[in-house]
Amino acid sequence: MATARLGLTALDCSEPSVLADFWAALLGGEVTQRNDEFHAVKAEGGLLVAVKVHGYTAPTWPDPTVPKQMHLHLKVDDLDTAQTDAVRLGARFATEQPNPERWRVLLDPAGHPFCLATQILD
Repeated sequence: MATARLGLTALDCSEPSVLADFWAALLGGEVTQRNDEFHAVKAEGGLLVAVKVHGYTAPTWPDPTVPKQMHLHLKVDDLDTAQTDAVRLGARFATEQPNPERWRVLLDPAGHPFCLATQILD
């Protein structure tokens, strides 16, 4: 029996409203809670929370100066369409693409890397 269940994923940022709106639009979810310190996004698969961190510094991936700390892999049906949609919503296409035929690396508005993939694990 499991001791714990995954409750939410929290992403540090300087502007919770911008980050939450981006993730809600990308994931087809909704922002269910907003305050000065965090915004919660409810989407299929759980909760994602954008947390305000004063003095936040975005990851510099692939440069290790500021580590990525974590990243999300999102399952999509079509890489090109998902990439186009993510960029339209505010993501940036990462200059480093380790395996663009299998997944695409993008950066959310706060600089967190995330991957779009048609297949998560072999």
